[in-house]
Amino acid sequence: MQNALDQLPVLPMVASSDAPQQPLKTYVEQALENYFSQLDGNSPSNLYGLVLAEVESPMLEVVLRQTRGNQTKAAKMLGISRGTLRKKIKQCDLC
Repeated sequence: MQNALDQLPVLPMVASSDAPQQPLKTYVEQALENYFSQLDGNSPSNLYGLVLAEVESPMLEVVLRQTRGNQTKAAKMLGISRGTLRKKIKQCDLC
């Protein structure tokens, strides 16, 4: 299962000027299709948690970088409370 996760496509941080931009949803769909194609008939467990774990940490890192570490601004950008952000930072071992 981890092997399949390692093969998930990496989302581009900056869109190339010659590459058409696609919505994030498209990248997620492609990654999930790729993941399912590599399961060889096995059924995944806790897919929801798996996807959240893969997306949440880099999302928090990027938002915190964009806000220069300002947790109040980051929480507002994410639409969560500062307390929830602090909890997630700790859970993702970003402190």
